[in-house]
Amino acid sequence: MVLRVRRALASLSILACLVPAVVACDSGSGRPSGQASFVPPPPSVAPRTDPVRTTGRGPEPPEKGAWLGAWVQPEFHNPAGRATAFEAFDQAAGGKLTVAHMFHEWNKPFPGDTQTAFNAMGKLQMISWSGTDTRSTVSGVYDPLIRQRAENVKAFGIPVLLRYRWEMDRPNLRASVHSPEDYIAAWKHIRAIFTEVGATNAAWVWCPHADGFANPERDAAAYYPGDDQVDWLCADVYPGTEWVSFAERMDHFMAFASKHPRPVVIGEFGPTEKGRPGQRADWLRGVRGYLKEHPQIKAAMYFSGRDTKPVYDTTFDDDPESAAVFRELATDPYFSPPLPNLSPTSAPPSTSTE
Repeated sequence: MVLRVRRALASLSILACLVPAVVACDSGSGRPSGQASFVPPPPSVAPRTDPVRTTGRGPEPPEKGAWLGAWVQPEFHNPAGRATAFEAFDQAAGGKLTVAHMFHEWNKPFPGDTQTAFNAMGKLQMISWSGTDTRSTVSGVYDPLIRQRAENVKAFGIPVLLRYRWEMDRPNLRASVHSPEDYIAAWKHIRAIFTEVGATNAAWVWCPHADGFANPERDAAAYYPGDDQVDWLCADVYPGTEWVSFAERMDHFMAFASKHPRPVVIGEFGPTEKGRPGQRADWLRGVRGYLKEHPQIKAAMYFSGRDTKPVYDTTFDDDPESAAVFRELATDPYFSPPLPNLSPTSAPPSTSTE
């Protein structure tokens, strides 16, 4: 998630993998031998007939406004700790956040007790699933695991945003993503299983890094599975060490999004550097205006956490000015549109303590 021309872009790629305590960013282990020459199968999910709607899968986006949510780094990585951290962040921001975000490693079960806790708080949820080696995925070796996740999501019975292998365009994921063609084949393979199981309460979120549209070497658009496969478009947006504005980061992505009739969610955003006095607050002020000027954007997730490998801090600790600016954003009525029905259609499973 951070950036000086080459060195800056390289650091951005590193910073984009900034949730080590939450999720392994590159789960490339377990690749069977002999998969290098594997030929991906053709698409296995039937194209949709209506090019304008989002297919009716997952939560219906708001007609006006955009949902605002967050991932909040907890002190204790368990369901109670995550719920407590989110609640504290929400209350500090005015108590209006509508979406809770959670990361899951490839082999960790979900939905689980964390999702149940967030649902009890009345929050819509985005689940980020890390993915694994794309060629191994298409080989079928993980089909039992994928089917179990699909069955658990279906049993959860609540509309969710499912963000599979976000930032697939990062150079440091090449060893497991391999190529755009491999990524698209893996996406279609996994989605086909969810479709067969009938887990239609999950909306599929395709989420490269916004920098992948400004940097021709990244070519994020090449990883797009197609309008018949994607329910929500997404981008992760950070200012980097050079403090590029939210608008400049987003404009390249929105040029792509404007050609695809899908709602947009900002998967992660936040100022990662301390900056000069007032710089973090100024960057956040630009977010509010941009979101309201682009009605295709229907949701945005703040990323609140800190780490030392690499160094980043998107929290508002010791930064009351930025906290106040975010509160203004979070309490703007534009970012509190009605939520879909969050009552489960069946008894949610208790698959794990994740």
